[in-house]
Amino acid sequence: MNNILSLLIFLPVILSLPILFFRKQDEKLIKSYAFAVSLIPFAIAVYLFFIFNPSLPDYQFVEKVKWLSFSNTYYYLGIDGISLLLILMSTFMFPLSILASWTSITKNIKSYYFLLLMLDAALAGVFCSLDLILFYIFWEFILIPMYFIIGVWGAEDRVYATVKFFLYTMFGSLLLLVGIVWLGFLCLPKIGFFTTDLNLLIQHAPELPLDTQIYLFILFTLSFLIKVPLFPFHTWLPDAHVQAPTAGSVILAAVLLKMGTYGLLRFSLPLFPAAFIKLTPVIAVLAVIGIVYGALLSIVQKDVKKLVAYSSVSHLGFIVLGTFAVTDVALQGSVIQMINHGLSTGALFMIVGVLYERRHTKKIADFGGIMKVMPLFSVIFTVVMLSSVGLPGLNGFVGEYLILLGSFYSPNLASHAYSIISTVAVILAAVYLLWMFQRVMLGPVAKEENKSLKDISMREFFSFVPILIFIVWIGVYPNTFLSKSEASVKKIVKTFNEFSAKNWSGSNGNLPVAGQK
Repeated sequence: MNNILSLLIFLPVILSLPILFFRKQDEKLIKSYAFAVSLIPFAIAVYLFFIFNPSLPDYQFVEKVKWLSFSNTYYYLGIDGISLLLILMSTFMFPLSILASWTSITKNIKSYYFLLLMLDAALAGVFCSLDLILFYIFWEFILIPMYFIIGVWGAEDRVYATVKFFLYTMFGSLLLLVGIVWLGFLCLPKIGFFTTDLNLLIQHAPELPLDTQIYLFILFTLSFLIKVPLFPFHTWLPDAHVQAPTAGSVILAAVLLKMGTYGLLRFSLPLFPAAFIKLTPVIAVLAVIGIVYGALLSIVQKDVKKLVAYSSVSHLGFIVLGTFAVTDVALQGSVIQMINHGLSTGALFMIVGVLYERRHTKKIADFGGIMKVMPLFSVIFTVVMLSSVGLPGLNGFVGEYLILLGSFYSPNLASHAYSIISTVAVILAAVYLLWMFQRVMLGPVAKEENKSLKDISMREFFSFVPILIFIVWIGVYPNTFLSKSEASVKKIVKTFNEFSAKNWSGSNGNLPVAGQK
């Protein structure tokens, strides 16, 4: 129990090494072994979920060992309710991604599954790290497997997409590193020594002058917003999604994008609350623009995979808006919406992968009438599409409702306009998803090639079933998961409110008091 988080991170690394020594011709063994290994971190995450104490707002399962003595850098791991849910979702998606890759990946199979397992480990490290340098190492390491997954196993323009993805995210990573080092030096006089310990820095960073906080906030937050990605930093995402293999798109949408929203919640908010308040109108406007802009671009797409990619820009704008609302309702909505988006959009990319394997095209015009020839597939497609639309009774509704409700009554946003405009964008989501579903699934079987399509196999069916279970489960009884993050969210909001109340004054009206409701 003292090292369970280390097991979660490093077991996939250790157990992935034998894959490199399998014979190339043993394809089925390689796939089966990789799938079995991917179940281990998920099993650990499920175990953590059941033994986690939701009444405690502090970090649990903490491991702390001095790593670099000269800089007081620690191998420091721990999770709260927020990171617990993201770890559970991350480890859940990897076995399903391997099942989705079963027949589509035909070259360099050993390397492919090895990189997927390394990515699984690195993502767990991101959500467990409580030392900024350790967080940065895991954050940066993720670029390596993702670079090769897109660049080697991607589509025709994979090199362009990979380079664009790498340059954008590397630029953001460098900003983050500069911010971490600078923050450590600025807090040195208060702490007495240089350190990157998150808990120590959170105690002193909010005392920094407003101008200094703004500079640091920009360095940290730009890095996170590029990863989200929020408008106008989103242009790398559609290219990466369209060119990535199915599993790459699933992991990118379901987990990697959440690193950005997680960073806002874990670092930008508690470390720089004054700058957070000061720059909230700017970020909130960008979030609303992203919500509407992503939806409008989705409506005009002719490529089904690019449509789903732009829908992510819109959906993640909701999460960013909820984060900057800083109410317990909105933050709970943002946390559960991270999970919901991972499930729904991950499943949509798997659906696109099923169609692409059969038709080798992603053009909406090349389909039509698929429901007549693939009835079981059409049922799955319908449920996932309605989940992404936000139909009550399915998971997407819960997150959007909480975010819009919490944002509407948020003193930190100080305007109802953000919520009202974002609510209109929910209608746009129904427009582009229903339009896409109609063009692909309904009507006559227009193309001769579509008449002989086979319905989904048992392997494909069982890769969707777990997602469908959680889509309905969260939609019907979300408290199973919301209860795990409630105490952690309330702690963040309480600390933020105390800072706001302490630092607000009539002569400095740019720091309003933020309430919980």
